[in-house]
Amino acid sequence: MQPRTTVSCAWKNGSASHPYHSGLSLHSHTSMSEETLTFIHKMFAYLPGLSSVFAHYERQSRRYDFQLDFVRAHWRPPLVPRMAYDLEANQILALGLQAIVSLTDHDNMEAPMLLRTVPSSRGIPVSVEWTVPFAGTEFHIGIHNLPVAEGTAWLKRFANYTEAPNEEVLFAILHEMHEMPGVLIVLNHPLWDLYKVGREHHERELLRFMSLAGFSIHALELNGLRHVRENRRVAQLARDTGHLLISGGDRHSLEPNACINLSHATNFREFVEEIRIERRSHILFMEQYAKSWEARILHSTLDAVTDFPEFTKGWRRWDDRCFHPDRDGIMRPLSELWMHGHAPLPLRAAIEFVRLGRSRTFTKTFSMAFTGSGDALAEMELL
Repeated sequence: MQPRTTVSCAWKNGSASHPYHSGLSLHSHTSMSEETLTFIHKMFAYLPGLSSVFAHYERQSRRYDFQLDFVRAHWRPPLVPRMAYDLEANQILALGLQAIVSLTDHDNMEAPMLLRTVPSSRGIPVSVEWTVPFAGTEFHIGIHNLPVAEGTAWLKRFANYTEAPNEEVLFAILHEMHEMPGVLIVLNHPLWDLYKVGREHHERELLRFMSLAGFSIHALELNGLRHVRENRRVAQLARDTGHLLISGGDRHSLEPNACINLSHATNFREFVEEIRIERRSHILFMEQYAKSWEARILHSTLDAVTDFPEFTKGWRRWDDRCFHPDRDGIMRPLSELWMHGHAPLPLRAAIEFVRLGRSRTFTKTFSMAFTGSGDALAEMELL
């Protein structure tokens, strides 16, 4: 059966959701997800004049027996699983639809497992975003609705592959999951060269991966945090390979997913049948996607280093949500590692620089600099 993908934009068609029963939020992250802190290091490495300043303070930090490690260090998104679930569900409920939410943290399933113990979210699918090394690059694969009793075993298999990549093992895993009719396998943001291996190499290996994986990949993702230009190219890739398109918001912060799927399904298993058997998908881009992409990325980054006094204790300060190895190599919150209660100067300077983005003057100037970046959305034709 030929794939049938429909793409609607809420700012152009406010009634697109009316014929449907459900809205699905796919691919978003909670406080259980580990995210790299390398954005701080890269920012200082590439901004003119700042790389030498950062190197100086990095050397100074060694005097305090604190070696900054931006590879192992990570931050976690500010929303705990319940808050993340409610944020996504409430956006869909506001459309008058039943809300079905699939949370996909990086390489762990703690959030859906926890939420399944809560009556109001008991039906949440057990899902994960699997980081897959492949021929010098990496892909992120959304695995949705694994059997609850088998979740831990699957995570172990994923981790074993990630530690010792083997293409034969990878395709065997994908084929085995494909044989499970309730499981949905999505290639997230397929064209994003996230690890900077080079666009040509990444896309060459992507095409090879897709030719070998076949239809073990059930859909390609249009991503709510990627630029419209990249999403257009993903749509073309789907046409070229005969794949269906599906939504994926990729939310890490306080903005709900910028795209959802519309569906007649009453539960996630029925939605999987729409995608895998009927091969039809209706993606709705929400109002926030029409805003400046650069400004949205900036505010998402700022949420990583913002304090939220109203949050649960232990999750309010940004340095409670950021983790770094101590002198013995044990990962601990940064708030437990500071000398005399203060962050090492290089990191403190980096954080304060990033936080400038919260100022009204900076935000206004930044938005003006990128005015028009979202204008292409006015004639956004992905299909």
